[in-house]
Amino acid sequence: MSDFYKINPAFQDVLPELEKSLLVVMLSGWIDASAASASAMEILITETAAKPLLTFDADTFIDYRARRPTMELRDGVNTKLTWSAPELLLGNDSNGRPVLLLTGPEPDNRWQKFTEIVSQLAVALDVRRMLGIGAYPIATPHTRAVQVSCSSPSREIVATLPYIKSSVDVPAGMEAALEHAFASRSIGAIGLWAQVPHYVASMPYPAASAALLEAVCESGDIVIDTSNVRQQAALQRERLDQLVLANPEHSSMLTQLELAFDESHSGNGTLTTGFGGNPLPNGDELAAELEQFLRQHPAD
Repeated sequence: MSDFYKINPAFQDVLPELEKSLLVVMLSGWIDASAASASAMEILITETAAKPLLTFDADTFIDYRARRPTMELRDGVNTKLTWSAPELLLGNDSNGRPVLLLTGPEPDNRWQKFTEIVSQLAVALDVRRMLGIGAYPIATPHTRAVQVSCSSPSREIVATLPYIKSSVDVPAGMEAALEHAFASRSIGAIGLWAQVPHYVASMPYPAASAALLEAVCESGDIVIDTSNVRQQAALQRERLDQLVLANPEHSSMLTQLELAFDESHSGNGTLTTGFGGNPLPNGDELAAELEQFLRQHPAD
């Protein structure tokens, strides 16, 4: 038992004994274009049949003025309040390997204390690797495979990864802080970021979720079923193609994005586009029409 978290009674208030578990982190509150990583986490929860293992103390880590509890009001009766807090779930992949999922809101307070507690729990739960997931918008075409960039405090780990290695200074999220906390305890930690076409960043983009899940399976050595999200990605690709081809200006912009993408990814060296890359074309008009198109086709 701890003052900072409460173990689910289903586990009899005791941490389970795990062997070589994987921890995947997705905390809401920082950048997540198209909510791609949130969708990927939902799929992970479903496919691993994950159940709540413990909940972190909201009074310690949450600013209620920023994240107010939700009141359930029924016929004037205040039936309950739902408090938002980070939680740790436990499930298993298709091969029965333990998978821990850290999800919920990013803490508002005491970040260093939170990273200390989570990394301590990781040691107790025999975590072999931590994977953080996220997504950001960039000038990239939807007609090309979703690229994934990576981060890690370990140069040795980065050197083994087949993902984009960026050089940039950006505000950090909790996932980045956890990377360093895990590295200090000799647990491999990796951040995985999907690149989302900027003109679809305000709507769901299942192709990015599928790319993140593939990276999690590859980097975390687990197996889960991603067929459903890949089918959704294929259907959306068809709809986007139809919409873009119907407008010469949009087709021209897409062609420019494709040329820029192919040029920047044509070499054999390490990809370094990451958060930067080519100048961002104006995609506001296309994004607005895409949103209208999707609203007109709710059945899809």
